[in-house]
Amino acid sequence: MTIEQKWQKRWKDANLFHTPDRTDKPKFYGLDFFPYPSGAGLSVGHCRNYIPTDVVCRYKRMRGFNVLHPMGWDAFGLPAENEAIKQKSHPKYTVPQYIANYKRQMDLIGISYDWSREINSSSPDYYKWTQWIFLLLYKRGLAYRAMSPANWCPSCATVLANEEVKDGRCWRCGSLIEKKDLPQWFFKITDYADRLIDDLDLVDWPESIKLMQRNWIGKSEGAEVTFYSENGDEIVVYTTRPDTLWGATFMVLAPEHPLVDKLTTAEKRDEVEEYRRLAARATAIERQSTEREKTGVFIGAYAINPVNDRRIPIWIADYVMMGYGTGAIMAVPAHDRRDFEFALKYGIPIIPVIERTDGVSKSRVFDEIVEEGFEDALRQAGISFEHKSSFYYVTMQGEEQADDYIDIACAHLANTEAWIEIVGKRWAFIFANRGIVPFDSLESEREILSLIKERAPSLENVNTLMELLAREPFYEDVLFHDEYGDMINSGEFSGTPGAVAKKAVTEWLEKTGKGRFSVNYKLRDWLISRQRYWGAPIPIIHCPKCGEVPVPEEDLPVLLPDVEHYEPTGTGESPLAAIPEFVNVSCPKCGGPAKRETDTMSGFACSSWYFLRFVSPHLDTAPFDKDLVAYWLPVDLYVGGAEHAVMHLLYARFWTKVLYDAGLVPFVEPFAKLKNQGMVLAYTPHRTMEAGESIEEEGMEDETERDLIPLAPEEVSKYPPDKIIWKWVKMSKSKRNVVTPDSMAQKYGADALRTYELFVAPFEEAIQWSEEGMNGAFRFMGRVWRLVNDWAERFNPQWRTVLEQAGNSLDSQAKALRRKTHQTIRKVGEDIENFAFNTAVAALMELVNQMYAFLPRVSNSESTNSPAAASMDEAVENLVLLLSPIAPHIADELWETLGMQGFTLEQSWPSYDPEVAKAEEVEIVAQINGRVKDRMIVPADADEEYLKSAALGSDKIKAELEGKSVSRVVVVKGKLVNIVTS
Repeated sequence: MTIEQKWQKRWKDANLFHTPDRTDKPKFYGLDFFPYPSGAGLSVGHCRNYIPTDVVCRYKRMRGFNVLHPMGWDAFGLPAENEAIKQKSHPKYTVPQYIANYKRQMDLIGISYDWSREINSSSPDYYKWTQWIFLLLYKRGLAYRAMSPANWCPSCATVLANEEVKDGRCWRCGSLIEKKDLPQWFFKITDYADRLIDDLDLVDWPESIKLMQRNWIGKSEGAEVTFYSENGDEIVVYTTRPDTLWGATFMVLAPEHPLVDKLTTAEKRDEVEEYRRLAARATAIERQSTEREKTGVFIGAYAINPVNDRRIPIWIADYVMMGYGTGAIMAVPAHDRRDFEFALKYGIPIIPVIERTDGVSKSRVFDEIVEEGFEDALRQAGISFEHKSSFYYVTMQGEEQADDYIDIACAHLANTEAWIEIVGKRWAFIFANRGIVPFDSLESEREILSLIKERAPSLENVNTLMELLAREPFYEDVLFHDEYGDMINSGEFSGTPGAVAKKAVTEWLEKTGKGRFSVNYKLRDWLISRQRYWGAPIPIIHCPKCGEVPVPEEDLPVLLPDVEHYEPTGTGESPLAAIPEFVNVSCPKCGGPAKRETDTMSGFACSSWYFLRFVSPHLDTAPFDKDLVAYWLPVDLYVGGAEHAVMHLLYARFWTKVLYDAGLVPFVEPFAKLKNQGMVLAYTPHRTMEAGESIEEEGMEDETERDLIPLAPEEVSKYPPDKIIWKWVKMSKSKRNVVTPDSMAQKYGADALRTYELFVAPFEEAIQWSEEGMNGAFRFMGRVWRLVNDWAERFNPQWRTVLEQAGNSLDSQAKALRRKTHQTIRKVGEDIENFAFNTAVAALMELVNQMYAFLPRVSNSESTNSPAAASMDEAVENLVLLLSPIAPHIADELWETLGMQGFTLEQSWPSYDPEVAKAEEVEIVAQINGRVKDRMIVPADADEEYLKSAALGSDKIKAELEGKSVSRVVVVKGKLVNIVTS
């Protein structure tokens, strides 16, 4: 039996990790995202999640907390079912097998879970309460069924929520998504949109995750504005920028907008229908991508802009979504990036209506069209310019320089066929024999284009001024902006300051009946129904007489039928629909014949409340014990991957708020603190894909991998070296690059694995897996092992008494060791609290180095009761305890070797003495005028006068100051002395 097996057995026999429901101790609830069990088992990438949480939980136990550290299984849903299908088995067989393997691996690496609280979301004892919470939402008007165009994965043969679609593909299998109209079940998460945003201020989460949730919810304030088609059809648009209405030069409808059929002209019908067919293949996320090229079709109809009565063309484009706002937008290409790109592509006018806030205007002038003196005039006016390759590149700042430049350009424009443009804050064209033509309207654009084409027939095919100007790279940064600024070219609102423009225009729209203030959200209701077998059945009965009838609470759970053939039908119906004994029931309300709902719930429903079940996992009268939930929740530390930011984390917050509103929990946020671990990358060989080959796309990280097939290490030799491409990619089963904790534990030991995962990099950063790094952790374990075992025979557990009696009589080496010991206690505790595990391990390594250096000082002949030996005893005992959360197996073995009783986890966390930890000497820098000239070692408690004298007395400083006068000396105690000379 290995040391690790020995201690794992002892921990289990002693029920060491059992958590009492209540104690007088302060509570700490540390939780990992519970995993879905797969056939591949755990990788060392998973361990990067579990090991740090375990370190914190062990540390908290030693600090005197009542620690809840449970684990369970996200066993329902697509991943588990798809895995079973691949294995040609059944999830009722594969899930228990995989769970057993996961548990074995978690025990193998020494995770301190209280297995008496284990839960399984596919167990009727659990999903009974998932169904109960569904009914709670239903009764509160937060669950409903509706026909909806759904994201359909043809491979998984089920509907996916928007959040489960990544780059137009299924999050699980990578297949391209299609659209399919089906009756679907939704949760009204949109009712909680504001609270989901506002309450993010209550939690200690990474700002990146908060931002992802805020962006996903996508709250915006603006106005709904009523446009009319030329035929009088009302078209309501939502805009966040009503101050830009005067710049609306076209309108865009979503391809699905109900008015498209009515407004499309006969000659445009075929083109519009073809575009709509193509748009239907793209997902919502894909259509809204900022990276995707914008496409669209003019439908042949026009709308009237209500603020200026201008006729604007109506287009359809897939970047406009029927589910966001009203499905129609006014397009202001001068101040919206998507509209700008679209208008340039299709030759639609672009009229600036918001002034630039940076004051920059630009002009590019061919030097042969201006008279002599142009350059001197620019210099005299202080206007910035460059003259290169026969052109002047002029940049103006502010109104005054723009006015001066226009005067200079008018005075020096020589060629009667030429013109000079000014673009940016000022928009104008200067023509010889015609003068200045401001660019401020569609009419002025037509006039300017006419004058240009008269002078340059080669530009006959140019449709808009922006199309012409966009050809010049010098203008790229001034043609478009989306900032708030003063309104221009906007009728009576021209000159309205940017700070009040949006509000002023919105009030005017309401006053004139042309629009109203509106708040909008990108968030859609949560689609939860799945046409699959392996999930919690939705507890609703459809009665032809009574309609939808909730299953009575006493009839829960609605059990999943035990069938051998569970595979998806591919028709849009769940496999449960083909089981008469499941489907056909009596209506609970009227007793007549009725049918069960045959869709099952998404696995995300089960994972939206599991953290509550852990407090009372065996309770059979309620989903959780309210008193215990009030004691344990919210979760103090929640650890898992950032990829769940807009799915699980958002859904769990939503359910918690519903439960709070129902009076079932006394908190509104389930997870007080969230930490996301960095990914583990493996250096992975790939080969290019041959014609006709395909690849499992699960886990694909970017498009550059789409034509690469990952290879197992043993396959590399089968291909020529020039055909092999090595890349650092995320460790995953589909990449065939998984390193298991089993192999690492067998070769190096579980504690070396734990230490390496903690030490290799800061917790949040991605790491490149290295077995050489494992070797380093293994060697460190060996050094600790030898150090403590070599000292064990001399160890005196009464070292505290010896040190108390010695008082201040320790020699400098013993004092230095004690100082390092107490500094390390302080450092490791602070670092664990701050998730800085890498520097905590580094501090232990430094302590071990100093202990080895001290060993020769304590000769074998010296008494074990000597102060020097007691200093070593103190270091040894504290080293073992500090190591306990990190490398618990070795820590307990060494604790026993020292003759100590019990487990290290039962001991109190070491305390440090600030006076002992205080440095006796520190290094400070001596500067002259802020530049470092010398470094000095001084007493740590030296006062300002001492430090000033030490710096001025330095030979290097004296030499530097020769011939100079010191005006003042600035002292920062413990850090620096800065000598200022005059």
